[in-house]
Amino acid sequence: MHSSHHFFTRSKAIALLVCALFVGNTFAQAESPSLEITATGAQEATQSILTPTKILQGDELLNKLGSTLGATLANELGVSATGYGAGSSRPVIRGLEGSRVQILQNGLSVGDVSNISQDHAVGNNMQNAHQVEILRGAAALLYGSGSSGGLVNVVNDRILTNLPDRPTGAVNSSYETVNTGRAGALELDSAFGAVAVHVDTAINNANNYRIPGNSTQSQGEPVGGWTVPPSGNGGNNYSGKLPYSSSNQNNLGVGVSHIGQSGYTGVSVERLNNNYGIPTPEGGYIQQSQNRYDLQHQTRDPFDGFSSFKFSAANSDYSHTEFTNAGVAASQWKNIANEARFELAHNPLAGWKGIVGAQVSAASLNATELSTGSYAIVPPTKTNSSAFFWIEEGKWHSLQGNLGLRYNNVAQKPNLGTELTSEVMSIGNSTPSISLQNRSFNLFSYSAGGLWNYSPGQGAGIAYTVSQRAPSAQELYSYGAHESTATFDIGNPNLNKETSHNLEFNLQKTSGLIRAKASAYANRFNNYIYGFYTGDAITSSGFNVVTAQQASATIKGIEGELTYNWNQTGLASRAFADASQGTFDAGGNLPLQPAPRLGVELAHQKNGWLSNATYIYSYQQNRLASWEQGPAPSYNLLNAGISYTQRVREVNWTVYMNLKNLLNEQIRYATTPMAVRLYAPQPGRSLMIGLRGTF
Repeated sequence: MHSSHHFFTRSKAIALLVCALFVGNTFAQAESPSLEITATGAQEATQSILTPTKILQGDELLNKLGSTLGATLANELGVSATGYGAGSSRPVIRGLEGSRVQILQNGLSVGDVSNISQDHAVGNNMQNAHQVEILRGAAALLYGSGSSGGLVNVVNDRILTNLPDRPTGAVNSSYETVNTGRAGALELDSAFGAVAVHVDTAINNANNYRIPGNSTQSQGEPVGGWTVPPSGNGGNNYSGKLPYSSSNQNNLGVGVSHIGQSGYTGVSVERLNNNYGIPTPEGGYIQQSQNRYDLQHQTRDPFDGFSSFKFSAANSDYSHTEFTNAGVAASQWKNIANEARFELAHNPLAGWKGIVGAQVSAASLNATELSTGSYAIVPPTKTNSSAFFWIEEGKWHSLQGNLGLRYNNVAQKPNLGTELTSEVMSIGNSTPSISLQNRSFNLFSYSAGGLWNYSPGQGAGIAYTVSQRAPSAQELYSYGAHESTATFDIGNPNLNKETSHNLEFNLQKTSGLIRAKASAYANRFNNYIYGFYTGDAITSSGFNVVTAQQASATIKGIEGELTYNWNQTGLASRAFADASQGTFDAGGNLPLQPAPRLGVELAHQKNGWLSNATYIYSYQQNRLASWEQGPAPSYNLLNAGISYTQRVREVNWTVYMNLKNLLNEQIRYATTPMAVRLYAPQPGRSLMIGLRGTF
């Protein structure tokens, strides 16, 4: 079943499905947000090549909502996720993650350290999210350089831009069986004269989750089992609750805005706490907290020729403490981030409308080993960035076009006096030394796209994006043991900037009962930065020595989706497929690449009832980097849900039931580092019941 022959057969099946989508005389490009909405909320623009590739909102978002951003987006087209238990999961877009997929909150950086390591949770709470947007191409250049995978923007509408004419809000509570998870959320909006007020709070407490029981020889599992712990029949049939997979989150957010005839000015504050386990063989947990302050201002028609002036700024004070399985505080991470940006949108000029703006940010990262007082993994580093961007979109009869430009300067300044501590390797030598130095990078990114609407609601598009990324602090300066990945990470202070050349072809049909979209892309990297497993190990811990290296690499992929009557009353269906393959130009596979997938969804909506079922088949991932153990097994994921909504006086009440992983399959994402993938599968079969009210 898992032979290379069958892998290619199924790859052909994916290709045939995508080709069928192409042949259906269909399609139009969906690449990033419309200039009319940018990435701060509102509705999805129609037939704009600058529309977000995906907007999750409404019932669809509520049905897919997970405790983490990665879990929420894990089954979107072209999007997979990392799987560090229930507490920490980031989206992986087209085989790219970490610093290549920026996470925004209301259009500004989330300000956490989740891009440094997969065990670091994203610093936002999904319970109060109104909308999640995935952006690529020109729109990504509005917000950052180097997001070669894309950008994910989480919108919570904490700063209201319109006055509510009456108090509105929502309440939600749920219980989940797999982890005895209990969640509750409350949200209120109101107005006092010209002042709008928003309050939201959420609690999500989940114990260790249950994993599928019988793992022996399933899904191509090798003799001895995938699961590492010695308990439970010599490592086989390890079942029950997965240690250190619990998660406890809570947050409180308040926003106040003054809304006038020509615009609004608002501020918000948020406190977020997240305590979660790290399900490695050793185990441990992280206590995370963040205070965030936001300011937003918009003036409509500020002066002749311009339709909007927007200014936004955020300060986030992030910290987390990492504990051993004995409850000893091992290290503390702090990141203080400040960011500000303005956007000026001009009125149409010779058929073009556009946005010009600037953005500055400063972050200070400190990670300390509490037992010694020395640095943890990365020396203290200050990162400063300044950027200018310009995006244009034009339309001429059946043709549309877009252009995006961004210049960014990024300066990385480590504490040059930090004494780096070497370790003895099993071969008897000390770990290779590095020399800290300040670095500055000038980044030029640009995007051009075109769309031909060859008939109403149908079009063909092409987009070319060059995106440059500065090496991150951990890629440049890491020098230390990393328990959650069982590695000793060594950075390279001489790394060059990474450049991505992405060419994409799109077809799409956006009207009628049957709609479809498909895309094929090739993403070529110069100086792709990756962690290379040297084959050496630290004598005392056995951790693998991993060094930051660069090489030419290419990721190629196809995606397709076919829908019937989707998100409408009555019966609806959706079929989709995605596949990508990342390789080094010199030979070998990129690490942590997602497996190809096929999926189908059915939904029925009538008289307050909404029911849905989703089936996804993920292929075995045997195209692994030379140092990765595998293969990552294939899996069948079956989810289903049903809900009923009834209006009682002024409140719309919805009672819902969601079934997840109905087949109780052992699911291990190929995008998760070996230390966790080989040990900790995703949750087993689960039932969630809940009650939601909106007024």
